[in-house]
Amino acid sequence: MTSAQDRFDRQEDLVPQDRLCRLTASVIGVGAVGRQVALQLAAMGARRLQLVDFDSIELSNVTTQGYPASDVGRTKVDATAEAVRRIDPSIEVDLVCDRYRPKLQVGAAVFACVDSITARAAIWRSAGPPCQFWANGRMLGEVIRVLAVADGVGRDHYPTTLFRQSEAQPGRCTAHGTIYAAGIAAGLMLHQFARWLRAQPVDADASLNLLAGELVVR
Repeated sequence: MTSAQDRFDRQEDLVPQDRLCRLTASVIGVGAVGRQVALQLAAMGARRLQLVDFDSIELSNVTTQGYPASDVGRTKVDATAEAVRRIDPSIEVDLVCDRYRPKLQVGAAVFACVDSITARAAIWRSAGPPCQFWANGRMLGEVIRVLAVADGVGRDHYPTTLFRQSEAQPGRCTAHGTIYAAGIAAGLMLHQFARWLRAQPVDADASLNLLAGELVVR
């Protein structure tokens, strides 16, 4: 590699670096989907990342979340930050080893990758209004749903998806999952993010059933 710019040559028409380098991206929850989001953001050129998670790595996370076995016992934010810096040591990473709190100042782009509908609703109430771009990835087994907010349509639609926890499909998104589904979910979220960076319309609600081979965009 002869210059810093060489790293982005193959994506320069798809991911505007001038916009990306000026913003902070907050990833709330760095489990299965969130870890993949953070790594993809680092690879595509994000300069400032905020990672929020209170949890530590368990053995099962090696299989479903892509953490190295040597990271078992570490906090997820520490291990993910280390992986981000291996991609690009110049990235600024702000670690919040705690649950999301309403007083936390988030970036212009927020990626909500938490397990429960209750947590999503709480984060949306405080972090949703000030952010410019919002993406929420939901996953259960091989069914993926990605919701994006970048305009009035998305802001009107997203609250309608925040039903009561008692109405949720049984099982957390981490109860049954695979690393490949998490990677796809993260990729779909980053695709919407790239569209927003290019000033293109984003899809407010997209569902992908891998087993059935069905993609539905609302």
